[in-house]
Amino acid sequence: MIIDSRTMESAGEEDEMFGQESDANSELSDGELQEAFAKGWLKPGMNVLVDKPKQFVNNVEGLKHCLADLRKDIPWVERLDMTNPPAKDISQPEGKILSVKNGDVDAEDDFQREMFFYRQAQATVLDALPLLSKHGIPTKRPDDYFAEMAKSDQQMQKIRKKLISKQEILEKSEKAKKLREQRKFGKKVQVEVIQKRQKEKKAMMTAVKKYQKGMTDKLDFLEGDKKKGKESAQASNKATNKKGPNAKRKYKDQRFGFGGKKSGKKWNTKESHNDVSSFRAKVANSKGSKGGKKGVKGGKQNKRPGKSTRKKIKSRS
Repeated sequence: MIIDSRTMESAGEEDEMFGQESDANSELSDGELQEAFAKGWLKPGMNVLVDKPKQFVNNVEGLKHCLADLRKDIPWVERLDMTNPPAKDISQPEGKILSVKNGDVDAEDDFQREMFFYRQAQATVLDALPLLSKHGIPTKRPDDYFAEMAKSDQQMQKIRKKLISKQEILEKSEKAKKLREQRKFGKKVQVEVIQKRQKEKKAMMTAVKKYQKGMTDKLDFLEGDKKKGKESAQASNKATNKKGPNAKRKYKDQRFGFGGKKSGKKWNTKESHNDVSSFRAKVANSKGSKGGKKGVKGGKQNKRPGKSTRKKIKSRS
């Protein structure tokens, strides 16, 4: 965009305002423009924006001259340039050749575009190999060929050391990870072992209590007999389902009774008061047994002399 400045009212006024000759490309400050507008020197239509047409440069002679400089008349062996269409695609019907100009290749399709590049490189190789063999250029590496490396041995040693250090760091991290997992697993196993021991101890104490109460007469738990839970449960059930108590239980029952309430067992009740089936008149009315000792027939007993009699006997002597 350029500014087309038209003539103002007078050249003298312009000189007074600007102090110099007006120029189409001159730049005025905001203060100067405001002053000119206040004095009436700026009017509509004086400055018009005009679109400058874009100039297209097509210097054909210059382009030809540059092309001649770039083009060198040297043999193909020195240039090794090839321009080939892509090879035939066997997946297409009748070996159709895809063309970019015909719109057969979608530039937005990554796979189709890469396959187009691949087939074009393949066609170039197929055309270039005969030309190379024709000019006597070998295309296969000999068996005893040793190429000089782009990097020195010292640089490769540094790279090797760096790779080894990275590998060692990875191995250490993996080892630490395995150790953490083993610790977690070890803690879990330790807890399981402790719980198993507590369970075995509880089972042994239960078996001891059962043996003390006479519910079983086996001492297998003292010999470290590790039975399964089902077998031990079956054994305890068999012991409780036996007919009658064992000898130890019988002795304790005979000595201490059968347990239960001890006090008040001789108290009379309504049923025992009304029950007279065990009354024997001969026993109740027998005079000979009155005041006599148990086990002495007829109630006869050796009476002790009285106190006065014992004093008389003692005084005589």
